[in-house]
Amino acid sequence: MIELSFAQRKALVEEEYERLVSRRNEPILPGNGIFVRYRYPILTGDHVPPTWRYDYNPETNPYFMERLGINAVFNAGAIKFDDTYYLMCRVEGHDRKSFFALAESSDGIHFTFTTPVLIPDVPGETNLYDMRLTLHEDGWIYGIFCAERKDPDAPPTDTSSAVARAGIARSKDLVHWERLPDLVTPSPQQRNVVLHPEFVNGKYLLYTRPQEGFIDTGSGAGICYGFCDSMEHPVVNEEHLLDSKVYHTIKEVKNGAGAPPVKTPAGWLHVAHGVRGTAAGLRYVLYAFLTDREDPTKVIARPGGFLIAPEGEERVGDVSNVVFSNGMIADEDGRLLIYYASSDTRLHVAETTIERMVDYCLHTPEDGLRTHECTTQRLSLIAHNRRLLRSSH
Repeated sequence: MIELSFAQRKALVEEEYERLVSRRNEPILPGNGIFVRYRYPILTGDHVPPTWRYDYNPETNPYFMERLGINAVFNAGAIKFDDTYYLMCRVEGHDRKSFFALAESSDGIHFTFTTPVLIPDVPGETNLYDMRLTLHEDGWIYGIFCAERKDPDAPPTDTSSAVARAGIARSKDLVHWERLPDLVTPSPQQRNVVLHPEFVNGKYLLYTRPQEGFIDTGSGAGICYGFCDSMEHPVVNEEHLLDSKVYHTIKEVKNGAGAPPVKTPAGWLHVAHGVRGTAAGLRYVLYAFLTDREDPTKVIARPGGFLIAPEGEERVGDVSNVVFSNGMIADEDGRLLIYYASSDTRLHVAETTIERMVDYCLHTPEDGLRTHECTTQRLSLIAHNRRLLRSSH
């Protein structure tokens, strides 16, 4: 083994870190016309500062050994606040526990970590993750996240059964958080809960995903919505179906809300995840839909198929064949940044515009649900293009 001194290892580690965080990313062109991917992940475990991972004292760490390793960076909530882009990342250590960490950027593409974020503790919680950030019109920034606990009804020999709740915290500065009570709904477990950014008829609107088990949705039929009067006492008495899971589609096993929806001239833009089963296991993709601008509980456009699916290295990781998003940011000029994780390992960005996404939602055919209808759609497109090509010659 090559023997390096404390100072030599420290210098090499810091040099590699600085090289990574100073690397400029670049768009992969031409893209598909809907969005553009970027060549490199925007955040990975290697982007976490060495001071978060290494003990810098040569007396207690003479080999400059990594003491608290980082396994992955993924599933980040996103918000633009005081002209700065922020991501609230899920960072997972070698110990499998996740913690929230804030990263910031001046352009929405190149991020650096600033600080881990300590959410006030609730006794019995094991793991917190996948925070959605909503700047609500009531003036607070809300973070809604999955709060995991060991299932109290599991027998002592069962060391994997868990209960998922929707934890809630709020902040004015993204660093100091006030913990609120967990969301109460008729469902035994909740994941993927998202807060709508505006009041609807004077109430808070939440998108939920009812499920009966920690992993399986059971009889949960898809993305639902419900209302509550107060975030200090967050109780949703009724959950109504908004976007159902559907047989033999990208969301046949389950689906869930992604980032808080973005208001557009045509309606509220949602980017959600859909899951289907394959011989290799579950496959997670992202898809989009629009709800009515005045009545966000009414879906007005459902483009068929996926918006983003894992490609290349995105397909490989701790949980392979997965893309997942719980954050997007709309700029004042219409630029839209969709932040998505791949395979529970690394974080990426897809860049598009509000105008393009509205066009995509309104003019992409809905899923025909059967081979005959889907083939008819394809033949219609081909015939349309042939007529155009003939007329241009």
